[in-house]
This record gives sequence, C-alpha cells and structure tokens, in this order.
Amino acid sequence: MPLTLHRLLAAPGLGLRALTDPGARGGDAVQWAAVTELEDPTPFLGGGEVLLTTGLRQRTAAAQEAFVDRIAAAGVLALGYGTGLTHAKVPPGVVRRAAGHGLPVFEVPYATPFVAITRMVAEALAADHVGRVERLLRDHQQFAAALLGGGLDALLGALAERIGTPPALDLHGARIHGPGRAPEPPGPGWLPLPIATGLPDRCTLWIPDDGAGEGPLGYARSLIGLELANRARLRESRREAAGQVLADLVHAGTGARGSGSGDAELRLQSVGVAAAGRHAVVLVEAAEARALRTLPLPPGLGPAVGALIDGRLAVLLEADDAGAAAAATAAYLDGAGIAARVGYGGGYGQASGLRWSYFEAAEALRHGERLNRPSRLSLTSLLLSARDVPIHDLAAEAIGPLERFDAEHGAGLVETLTGYLEANGSVGAVAAALGLHRNTVRYRIQQIAELSGYDPTQTADRVQLWLALSARELS
Repeated sequence: MPLTLHRLLAAPGLGLRALTDPGARGGDAVQWAAVTELEDPTPFLGGGEVLLTTGLRQRTAAAQEAFVDRIAAAGVLALGYGTGLTHAKVPPGVVRRAAGHGLPVFEVPYATPFVAITRMVAEALAADHVGRVERLLRDHQQFAAALLGGGLDALLGALAERIGTPPALDLHGARIHGPGRAPEPPGPGWLPLPIATGLPDRCTLWIPDDGAGEGPLGYARSLIGLELANRARLRESRREAAGQVLADLVHAGTGARGSGSGDAELRLQSVGVAAAGRHAVVLVEAAEARALRTLPLPPGLGPAVGALIDGRLAVLLEADDAGAAAAATAAYLDGAGIAARVGYGGGYGQASGLRWSYFEAAEALRHGERLNRPSRLSLTSLLLSARDVPIHDLAAEAIGPLERFDAEHGAGLVETLTGYLEANGSVGAVAAALGLHRNTVRYRIQQIAELSGYDPTQTADRVQLWLALSARELS
C-alpha cells in the first residue's frame, strides 16, 4: 500500500503538524523525500516528493516566497519545514505563498530528525515495491495455470478478472474474443496493444485505457502470442495433411495414393471430412501465399476443413452451396488486408463430388475477380480434372513455341491468340482491343498457325488451342 501524504502526517511518533489543508493532494502517494538548504533545489527534484528544509537560506520574505514559487512549479507534493534551528516557527510568508499555490505545508518539530521521515518514506516505497512484485508473480502463475488448464479462453478470462472487464482480441481483422466487432474497439476509452506471434498476422489485444493491469499485461501478452503461434503451426500442419489427401483425390486416375473410392473416403475422414455428405470447395489464391498457410478460417463457416494444395487454400465445406461462404471469405480477407481471389464450386455428394467442386472452383478463379462464381461444369473442367489426359503436354506443345517467340521478339502472339479466341474469331474485334491494324492481326494468326501447328481459323484446331490456353492458365 503506497504511503500517502495523509498517512505521513498522521504517523505516530513524528509529531508533524499540518499548517495548510492538504486537500485532495493528501491522498497522493509520496514518491520520495528530499532534504535541501539550497535557494533553488529544482534541478534535483523530480516531482511528487516531500521536500524538507530548515530555511537556512531563506532569511527574507522575498527569498522565502521565491523558494516556494520554485518548488511549487517543480511539482513538489508537500513542504516540510523544520523549526528550532534557523526559524523558531514556520515563516508566515511561506505558509501564505504555499496556500496560494495549493502546496501543503507542515511543521517538523526540532525533536523529529529529517532522517526519520526519509526512512519512513524509503521503507514504505520498498514495501510497496515488494508487494507489487508479489502480486505480479501471483498474476504470472495464475495466467500460466489458466493457459495450461483451459487454453486461450481461460487465459483471457483470468486477464478479465485482473483488469476488471473482459478484454477483446482481434486476429486478422476479425474479433475472436470479447465484446464488439473488429476492427472497432469494444467501446470508448479502449487501448489497442499489438500481440507478437512471429508469424505474418495482425493480432491486437484491446483493454481499457485506465492503467489497470499495467503490471501483468506484458506477461499476458507474451502468453497470448505463444498460444496463437502454437495454434497457427498446428493449423498449418493439419492443412498440409488435408492438402495431400485432397491432391491425391484430385489427381485420381494417375496412380495416386488412395485413388480407390473406399480408401479415399477413409482418408478424407482422417482429416475431418465426412465423405458421405455433400461438399463444396471454396478456393483462395493470394499474392502472398504464405499468409494462407496459417490464416484462421472466417468465423461462422461451421465444420469447415482447410487444405493447402497447389499454393492455394481450399476450404472444404459440408454444404450444397458455397456462395455465402465464399463471400464471407472474401470479406474476411479484405479485413485482414490480404489481396486474394476467391472462387467456389457447386455442392456434390461422395468423395468424387469433392473433386468436381474443386475443379469448378479452380476454373472460376480464372475470371480474375475478387469473388468468382462458378459456371456450369464445362468440358474444359472435365478434361483438366482428368490428369491421365495429357492436356498439359498439349499446352506445352501448342503454346510453348508462341511463348518462346514472344520472349525473343516481343511479338504478342499469346495475347493475340487469347483475344482472337475470346472474340470468336473476329479479326476486327481483336484489332480494336489491341490497337492493331487488321492485317497485323491476320499476320500474327498466320505466325501462330506456323509455330504451333494449329490453325486458329479452323474449328477443330481452335478447340485444341482453347484447351491448351486453359491448361496453361490453370497451371
């Protein structure tokens, strides 16, 4: 318990007598006690201390008033004036001037040595420090026990008891604990504190900005960061395992492990996917793919499973329609500050249906929007999903020569081919879109036919080139 000015003045055995009303400052804690006989002691004062003097250098009223003015401006808590040496009593000018500043003044009788006051202050400060350390150690033990016994929620509950109100915790722009909704504070007067996890995330702890719990907060924050980091690493390892299962299912037909229907269902169940139900896939592609490895799934997705596959995050949902989940995921990524595209597929039954939904989602990503809705399952998706069909070899054979020619000459053949196919073979539309002369477009079409072996003006070859471009974009 800190030593207040009231307690100091009432201390038995010291005989201190207040000459001015301490007022509200009587409840303030004494920060230190200093003894001085200097005319100007302010260079040696820090504020909040009790200053003791006998007034040796204060022989005139002007000197006494100037002394009081200086120490009042320095933030001294109270002035103790020793009598019986330089002055028989405390000079009236000191009392009047101090009262004008609201500075408490008390008399220290000749029989009371200044060292008795300074010793009392020092002992009180030492006892208060020991008490704070003991409370801090108890808080540390309580926090550690809560985390080990009940996890993050128990730790935040223990912190709520310590600071007197439930804190709030935001992760990746979403409120994962406490009142309110991210990114807003739970209410006015709340202080945001960053939580370090050593991972590419954004974590903030919100507490009341009133200083309560200032001591134990550092340790609580470190424990929160440690728990979140452990959760993220566990989440990453589970996603890698689920991604391997999904990859084997997607690549079925190429001799991948678990390509049999029964085995595939068992492996899906091992990573938390009940293969017997209907499922849909939400697929996330981000420029900063590392963030997807540990990013928590958006709140409210239910029993969803995350899987890492082909540098993307696949969210496996027990649902017929993944549209709402995809929209929630896109909004969640925006709030987390992660630039990403989200695509989703339809809901299908059985393990094989999960495979079709994945390829619908992958094809939807080709639209290039923030949120990409799937089209009906297309011939392109079916061919691309059949990994035993050498569609990617076709892409390398047909598009590879064009890419190499473009790299050497800057000819824009791939760009022209893409525009030509999307414009249904309209030379005029391609010329207008690319800002070229029609004869230039025709010349490039001829070059494409010569280099690739497929003539874009022929329907059969046009289909081959379209599939080759689709396989190139998907890979």
